Amino acid sequence: MSRGSPALTAARKEEIVAACAELYETMSFKEITIKEIGAATSFTRTSIYNYFETKEEIFLALLQKEYELWVEAMDAVMGERDKMTRAELAQTIARTLTDRPRLLRLLSMNLYDMEAHSRPERLAEFKVAYGASLHAVTRMLEKYVPEMDGAARQQFLYAFFPFIYGIYPYTSVTEKQKEAMEQAGIPYVYQSAYDLTYACLQKLLNVKEE
Repeated sequence: MSRGSPALTAARKEEIVAACAELYETMSFKEITIKEIGAATSFTRTSIYNYFETKEEIFLALLQKEYELWVEAMDAVMGERDKMTRAELAQTIARTLTDRPRLLRLLSMNLYDMEAHSRPERLAEFKVAYGASLHAVTRMLEKYVPEMDGAARQQFLYAFFPFIYGIYPYTSVTEKQKEAMEQAGIPYVYQSAYDLTYACLQKLLNVKEE
C-alpha cells in the first residue's frame, strides 16, 4: 500500500476505530481522548487528524461499524431461514440486536452532539449504515410477515428504532443509580437487554401468548 492510497487510508481509519473500540471497553466517552486513541495505534497521534478531525467523528465511525455488523447478522438470518412465526421473528431481531452490546451502549450516548461535531461527509457515511439497518429490518418484516402492509411496517420502524436508544440505560444500571432509586422509592426490577427488547417486539408484532 503506497502512502495516501485508498487502501492505506482505509486500513488506518480501521485501526483508529479499532483502537477507540478497545478503549471504550473500559473507559467512557468523556475519558477517551484523541491522544489516548493515537497511543493505541501504530502511527503518530497527529496522523489521526488526517483521517478524523474530532473524537466525535471517530465514535460516529465506530457506531457506523456496529450498525454494519448488525445488518450483516440480519442478512445472514434471512439467507438461512425462509419462514418464521412472528414470535420467532421477535426473538431473532432481539438476539441480533442484543448480541451487539457496544451498539446499544453507543446509542445511549448523545448522538446529536456526535453528529454536530462531525463533517458532512463523515455524517453521510454514517447515515448510509443507519439506513441499511432500517432497510434490513424492513426486509425481515416483508419476508416473514408478508401480510403487514407498508404503513404498518413504517409504524413499526418509528416505534422500534427510537426504543433501542434507551435499552442500554435501562439494563446497565450502576450501584449508585440503584441506591438513588431506592432512596426515591422507585423499585428496580432487572431485565436483560434481550428480555426488554423481546417484550417490545412482541407488542409491535402483535405476538399472541401461547
